[in-house]
This record gives sequence, C-alpha cells and structure tokens, in this order.
Amino acid sequence: MSPVPPPSKQIPVIVLAGFLGSGKTTLLNHLLRACRGTRIGAIVNDFGSIEIDAMTVAGQLGDSTVSLGNGCLCCAVDASELDVFLEKLARPAARLDVIVIEASGLAEPRELVRMVLAAANERVVYGGLVEVVDAAEFDATRERHPEIDRHLAIADLVVLNKTDRVDGAARARLRSALAALAPGAAAVESVYGRVDPELFFDRRPAGERVGQLAFDDLLTADDAHPGAGTCDGSCTGSCDAGAGHPHASYDSVAFTAGRPLHPRRLLDFLDSRPEGLYRIKGFVDFGAADPRNRYAVHAVGRFLRFLPEPWPAGAERRTDLVLIGSGIDAPALRTALDRTPVTDDPADLPDERSMWGVLRYVADVPDVPDVPDASGAPGPAAAEPAMAEPAAEWTGEWTGETVPGG
Repeated sequence: MSPVPPPSKQIPVIVLAGFLGSGKTTLLNHLLRACRGTRIGAIVNDFGSIEIDAMTVAGQLGDSTVSLGNGCLCCAVDASELDVFLEKLARPAARLDVIVIEASGLAEPRELVRMVLAAANERVVYGGLVEVVDAAEFDATRERHPEIDRHLAIADLVVLNKTDRVDGAARARLRSALAALAPGAAAVESVYGRVDPELFFDRRPAGERVGQLAFDDLLTADDAHPGAGTCDGSCTGSCDAGAGHPHASYDSVAFTAGRPLHPRRLLDFLDSRPEGLYRIKGFVDFGAADPRNRYAVHAVGRFLRFLPEPWPAGAERRTDLVLIGSGIDAPALRTALDRTPVTDDPADLPDERSMWGVLRYVADVPDVPDVPDASGAPGPAAAEPAMAEPAAEWTGEWTGETVPGG
C-alpha cells in the first residue's frame, strides 16, 4: 500500500495495552498471522496465553520473543532491564521490522511508554500506544477500573474490539465516549482483533526472506488464504472478506511534492494535525534549508520525530508522505499539504532560522550549515534541539528523558 520506503531504519516499538479480556492476545496473534513477510518481535507477559500455533512459531523463532511470566512488565522491570530485552530483539542479526510489547491486563501504559522513550538503544523508536477496548464490557470495565480513562487519554490508537457483541446504537455511543476520553486518537472497530497490520507497521513484500523462518512459512495452505471476514490485508481485492474486511476501518492519503517544503508551514501542519490521523511516514525535502539531507518523518499519534540522512546518490529530490488514520478528511489534508511547498515568491524563501522548529524533533543535531544571521546569531546547526515530544498533556513530566537514538 505504501508508495514510499519505511521512514527510518529504526525498529518501531509498539505498546499494546488493554484490560483483561479486551482481546490483546487475540490481536497480537492476528498480527503474527497476517504479517506476511514482516518480522515481528514480541515481549509478552505470559506466553501461556498465546495460542498454541503462535507458541509453535515462537519456538521456531525463539530469539525473536521475550517471555515474562511475572504478569506486570511495568512493575517487574525498569528502563535499563527493558533495554536488555530490546537489545536482544533489535540486534541486526534478528532482522526484525517491528517489536510489540504486550502489556499485562493490569499494567500501567504510561510507565511502559516512559520506559520505551527512555530506552538507550539507538536501533529502536517509539511506535505508539495501542489501547484495546472490549465493546461489550466497556461500561463494566470502567466501573471496576476507572483508571482506564487515563489510559485512553494517552492512547495513540484505540481498537474497539468485539463489536459483533453490541448493536449499532451501542457502537455509536461507545465511539462518542472514546472520542471524549481519547481526544486526538484514531479509533477503529474490530472483531476478533482483526485490524489491518498497515495501521501498525510497514509490511515487507510478500516472499522476501532474510535467512530465518518467517511466521507465514509455518502456516498451512488453508491459513495462507483466509476465508470470508478474515482477510489479512495483503490481498489485492480478489478475496472475499465480506463485511469484516479490515481496509474499511481506515483511510490513507499519499502526498508528493517536487518543490521543497517550507519548514515552518510543514510544522504548522504537523502541530495542528486532526483527530484520527494516526500515522505519518515518509521523506521530506527542505531544499536550500538543508540541501545535504532529506528528513525521514515518523509520527504516531502525537509523537513526532525527524531523522536527517544524506540524500542517496542519484535520488530524485522530492517529498513523499503517507498519512494513515480513521475518519480523516482526505481532501482537507491534501489541501493543507498543498500549502506547504515553497513558492516562487522571493520573500517566501526560508531563512536560516526556519529549520529550528524541525530540529526540536531531532534527537541529534543534523549536520546542516552553521550560517549566522544578520544579527550574528548562530544558524540551525548550533541550535539547541529539544527531544521529540509525545503527548501535550505530558509536558513537563518528560523533562530530561531522551528518546531512542538520543
């Protein structure tokens, strides 16, 4: 689906949370079976809860899983211990594309996110907090566990699971409640955790192999072609997935620009991105503002990061972005993005300060020209960059903590 390469060489680490019985393990098993070439590493609290077919796969890929039987990752380990687990899974020899941390049903997502953001491993990057909600038991869960409200408040993606157990009116009421409790987060409905993996990670081309057994190598022929309502998202429209087809739950927008983007206008767009816009990925050309580098952009929920890298030899200088979300206004997004390129007006040329906003979301200051302005102030290369910022409501609580790669 994605017309651009992955936005960075780092491995996204996704925190999968939700109260007991919400369907986290079912969703994880779906991702394992629907990944079709993508290599997933998992940190799980209790491997015994994984289905037997996933256990068999994990046995074949033992070094791609970390099992914790103590039931509460956020209480059992600290950031340094999580680094050990991530080091095991993120080592180059593992060739993983994504790491999923399945939290226990009573874990505190805020602490898990904090640990991922504080990870010292430069090969990983925060991939977002996914909160799974049981549609049929949501009201009872809130009664027993009122802390679910604060969990939802920091979620980047909400999966409203088991929607087959409630009627249309109840679904509409739940969607309205989730919109209030998880402002800005995308929300998708699912049955048996069946959501398109594209929402979570970029899939490798089917058939690509890198020397170790893939999950789909172990599936039977029947599994390789799912039946109605179980489409894995890797099809091209030929399968009959019926009403359960996961593609119906989200939209994507592709944006390409041959002109360099104005750093300030792009930041204005990113700072005001609408509710439901879950992921942004791709590469940005800032032109004369930094002619030596293109900038990979990685945004999930309210987390934003830029990664500068030298332009590949012979690469066409342009911007390619993909935006993925639920209930997004695609024409409005394109209209807003169409306003971001630099125009022919000489007064519109970015000045040497215009990259400073971008540098706030770069873990390490990129190698850009250090050109003083007319007042003698240093150029962008000498600017003091801030770390990538997660959710606005956490401002101040993250002071002093670095993001992966920092």
